[in-house]
Amino acid sequence: MLVHLLYASRAAHAMSGQDLVAILKQSREHNAGEGITGLLCHSDGVFMQLLEGGRDAVNARYQRIASDPRHKDVILLSYTEIAEREFAGWTMGQVNLHRLNPGLVLKYSATSQLNPYSMSGRAMLSLFRELVSSGAIECS
Repeated sequence: MLVHLLYASRAAHAMSGQDLVAILKQSREHNAGEGITGLLCHSDGVFMQLLEGGRDAVNARYQRIASDPRHKDVILLSYTEIAEREFAGWTMGQVNLHRLNPGLVLKYSATSQLNPYSMSGRAMLSLFRELVSSGAIECS
């Protein structure tokens, strides 16, 4: 059974650009072996991540994230069984915030600031899908 899991968390400590690159590299390496694909977005100390894959693998990954001391205020935004993957080619895509149009965020949120703590899981999923179609996703 395949699932989508969307969560948000806050970084427990300030993160540098190098820290983010290391997180993405580690995610891509681990995810490939576990059959997990998805997207990661980081903005102002907040992470939003969509994981997709087998239920057991995605659940185990989320549990590790929720207990990781580098994260705080972990919140589950959406958990859905899916028939097929939307991000099958990406072990972990990254939202390029330089390409993020504030008007696009405003379409799904009360303000133009990307804040998953004030958005519904459904709105965040829709925003991620639109980011993919608009080319605002980077994948190495």
